[in-house]
Amino acid sequence: MARTQGSHSALTGPRIREAALRLFAKHGYAAVSMRQIAAEVGVQAGALYNYTPDKQALLFSLLQGHMDELLDAWKGEPQGDDPMARLECFVRFHIRFNLQRPEAIFISYMELRNLEPENFTVIEGLRKRYEAVLEGILRDGEAAGTFTVADPAIATRALIAMLTGVNTWYRAQGRLSIDEICSIYWQMVRRSVSAP
Repeated sequence: MARTQGSHSALTGPRIREAALRLFAKHGYAAVSMRQIAAEVGVQAGALYNYTPDKQALLFSLLQGHMDELLDAWKGEPQGDDPMARLECFVRFHIRFNLQRPEAIFISYMELRNLEPENFTVIEGLRKRYEAVLEGILRDGEAAGTFTVADPAIATRALIAMLTGVNTWYRAQGRLSIDEICSIYWQMVRRSVSAP
């Protein structure tokens, strides 16, 4: 059978990932079939298996790709010299990074439960690496007498949940710019951890 028009290996793989990301975010992983993904890309359903073994592998690839991108992007961020500056950098980075990837953020949280156990373990490990960045900043701030945090591990999860929550309400045409939102959230975070 002839290859579907427009189906070129270097282009089709990324298009499959983009289509899966959109469809998983819109309809949910469980409701999306490989046939729907193929139709979105414009290829035969069987052609998908040249790029991914199955739908689970596709979900895992999307979640792992997102976490790898997040960790790599953080490494490239200019970091402050003291815990307060590093914390501000983290807050602003997290909000900006996430707002540029609303679909990836959505499935990273909502579809985590659909990963098979071994895949979940890998993604959980990557998430813990990212959480360790913030927890390290909080512990350094406590040691320096700059922060007062009852439990750095719980504070880390609470702060990440708060910062990620921006994605649930942010609209590009809203009354606040991303810079303004980052500044407001930074002030809330700073007040929540600052030593008395």
